[in-house]
Amino acid sequence: MSGAAAVRLHDVTVAYRGHPAVHHVSGSFESGRLAAVVGPNGAGKSSLLSAMGGRQPGYQGRIERDAALRVAYLPQASELDRAFPVRVREFVAMGLWAEIGAFGAVRAAQRQRVDQALATVGLAGFEQRLLGELSVGQVQRVLFARVLVQDAGLILLDEPFNAIDARTTADLLRLLARWKQESRTVIAVLHDLEQVRAHFDDVLLLAREPVAWGPPAQVLRAEHLFKARQMAEAWDQDAPPCRRGGA
Repeated sequence: MSGAAAVRLHDVTVAYRGHPAVHHVSGSFESGRLAAVVGPNGAGKSSLLSAMGGRQPGYQGRIERDAALRVAYLPQASELDRAFPVRVREFVAMGLWAEIGAFGAVRAAQRQRVDQALATVGLAGFEQRLLGELSVGQVQRVLFARVLVQDAGLILLDEPFNAIDARTTADLLRLLARWKQESRTVIAVLHDLEQVRAHFDDVLLLAREPVAWGPPAQVLRAEHLFKARQMAEAWDQDAPPCRRGGA
């Protein structure tokens, strides 16, 4: 990859309960591109994304992010407590935290941004609904609206299309294409390889360690996917921590 990097990874190892969930990952994600992180279940994809977003402090190695880029992180929908009584507008406004702080009031112009974000994701008129009243697909649209109001240059998405309907997926993929046109960098953990082939510029195939990294046509080859499956099946979660390279 030859362009300017939004994120650079230098021998990154992310541990979980003393054992590396991801180990010895080095490489870079170019600015202004759509990048996917794929691999078998348990391959460490979400752990790596979390570390890149600054949400996983227990890692070794070095992660460099373009300091000029604001970062937005979209978690898996399963991490949300939908029983918590919060209204849609209030939830999306949480994306303004960096601007207003924990106790600041949302100004009229910011409220307008929240409502515009909801309209962009197809949820105009849902501002006063409770989050728990929404369908899975609608909740995912709300999460994307919260990312929109952050106006971030680096957007990290953890399984953004998991368990949602085809129409919602198509709408949100169009939003990713818009972000690319705006020169934002998107890194997404995904499972649908055809989706990756059709919509993404770069892909990292991960099985605790990198298997291949580059354009989808080069990475998503049968031999690479087979190797990733073999590596995942051979993983021993009770093995001692990896010591290679000082990790």
